[in-house]
Amino acid sequence: MNHLPEPVRPPVVQLPDGTHVYSDSLPAAYAGPQVVHQHIHQAPPDRTVQRIALGSGVGAGAVAAGVYFGPLLVAALTAIAANFAFLAFLALMLGWGVHTVVKSVGSPEGAAAAKNVRKARRRRG
Repeated sequence: MNHLPEPVRPPVVQLPDGTHVYSDSLPAAYAGPQVVHQHIHQAPPDRTVQRIALGSGVGAGAVAAGVYFGPLLVAALTAIAANFAFLAFLALMLGWGVHTVVKSVGSPEGAAAAKNVRKARRRRG
């Protein structure tokens, strides 16, 4: 003879999608599926493209491309800008060097130095 009480089973509830579940497995304040509407301008800047892609039904490929190629594009443009900055600096230094040489050769001191070099070569040879 078993004198244990019968276990109490919670009632079964049908969800909006048609499935049946026990009512004790639902969250405390279950109100059905919730859709959160968020506008594009509320999204962080790095996620806007992904949200547009998902919203238009493009799919995960476009989102993955945005996640992968977005930072890759920024890195490539930064590297290109750094190269241009280095080349501009190099051109500036070379221009300064040419200017300094031309200025020194064109001055009276430069002419005197060239005359001394010519005299020194004649004496040797």
